[in-house]
Amino acid sequence: MKILLLGEYSNVHNLLAQGLRSLGHEVCVISNGDFWKNYPRDIDVARTPDKWGGIQLMFKLWTLLPRMRGYDVVQLINPVFFELRAERLFFFYRYLRKHNKRVFMGAFGMDYYWVHECINQKPLRYSDFNIGEKLRTNDDALKEQRDWLGTAKERLNKLIANDCDGIITGLYEYDVCYRPHFPEKTRFIPYPAIAHPLTIAPHPLPIKMFIGISKKRSVYKGTDIMLKAAEAIAKKYPNEVQMKIAYGVPFAEYQQMINSSDVLLDQLYSYTPAMNALLAMSKGIVVVGGGEPENYDILDEHELHPIINVEPTYESVYQALENLVLHPERIPELQRQSIEYIKRHHDYMKVAKQYEQFYLDR
Repeated sequence: MKILLLGEYSNVHNLLAQGLRSLGHEVCVISNGDFWKNYPRDIDVARTPDKWGGIQLMFKLWTLLPRMRGYDVVQLINPVFFELRAERLFFFYRYLRKHNKRVFMGAFGMDYYWVHECINQKPLRYSDFNIGEKLRTNDDALKEQRDWLGTAKERLNKLIANDCDGIITGLYEYDVCYRPHFPEKTRFIPYPAIAHPLTIAPHPLPIKMFIGISKKRSVYKGTDIMLKAAEAIAKKYPNEVQMKIAYGVPFAEYQQMINSSDVLLDQLYSYTPAMNALLAMSKGIVVVGGGEPENYDILDEHELHPIINVEPTYESVYQALENLVLHPERIPELQRQSIEYIKRHHDYMKVAKQYEQFYLDR
């Protein structure tokens, strides 16, 4: 098949493209590299930050229109698949729909259904937008509500979701938000990853803990709480713990920083490991974050439980980290399970085959 992947989230389309190419498909990735993360792509459509950025991007996309037609499959990373106002994306979606055989949409992150369901139906005990029945009121949560509810983004998301040939959900959280509305066209497919070989051995101290901070999203993602807990543990156990913090670095540099780590703290309000956590697990790094039972259930996984799951509280993170410090003998087994988990559920070739089958089924 001839496949066009538009947009990028945390390396999903780049890794998917590698898998699909290995299966013999012709794949083109057009994206902005996911902003500062700068993931690989075939055609760059990053928007410059100056006041002419939107006009320049519009012009570039117009010139690329002939190269965005004639595909068997077009997949959008998100309803907002280019760095343009939603009002301008209606044209591009209709063009893609008219000039290609099938169009699929990824439910991989922030969109109308994610915001709306978490606020109104609350299918999750906690999320980016709620903790139990209480809505979160941090600046980012409120901003996303303003962006997606009652706006052109909502209309665009609804149009694409209703009109496209299929919707792929990448996490349990997104699946429970989409499946009630589109049960026939929604398919859960795990995110892709590549497992790395690792020699498992008894773990020496100190334990090297790593956390990546996006300054603008720290409160929203809970890294502020996780960082406080980790710093408290490092202060209490200075000989047993080393802390490393990354602030908004590009993907290549981030990989180098994470390689020497033993433990990653990631996304306090998540039920499941997303791409950052999966990258760590693929390298045998133990993840402290989202590993709720629902995550294992949707994968039909009843043996491997490598993620140190925490509730969205300082106390839960603190206790989990202290337990790990007091019992470092757990680390080798968690490392082994992490890599096996990636091989079993997220191997990029296995994931690509699931995408291939879904494309053919639709």
